Amino acid sequence: MTSSGSGSAAVSLANVEQAIVEELKISADEAQAYVAIVKNGKMDAAALAAKLSWDEQHARSAAISLVNRGMVIEITSTEYESLHPRFAVTNRYRRRCGEDGIPFKKNLRVDNIGIVLERPYEDARTRRTK
Repeated sequence: MTSSGSGSAAVSLANVEQAIVEELKISADEAQAYVAIVKNGKMDAAALAAKLSWDEQHARSAAISLVNRGMVIEITSTEYESLHPRFAVTNRYRRRCGEDGIPFKKNLRVDNIGIVLERPYEDARTRRTK
């Protein structure tokens, strides 16, 4: 049995949102919001909405869903920050395995999602301190 039935382990910034939807079983909107927060750092709902061309309530709903899924933390009642991608993605995958009643084990594609998002995550957070 392969580590994933959803396709090859190759994940890039170009297909990372699709890989997140497939492997972590979250909505496309949640994946878009998660990647935006990873790439841009801490964001409030208004900034997230502007970045994704959504209304603020839509952005807030997606962010709250990501908080509930263990991928994002709520800094204030309107500000959100991603956990480190390797941790956030593994955390969500572990929960998904529990939800689906499947054993939690190494999944190369899930690992690759975290690896692909690590650089943009670090870049967004080091830019702020300079």
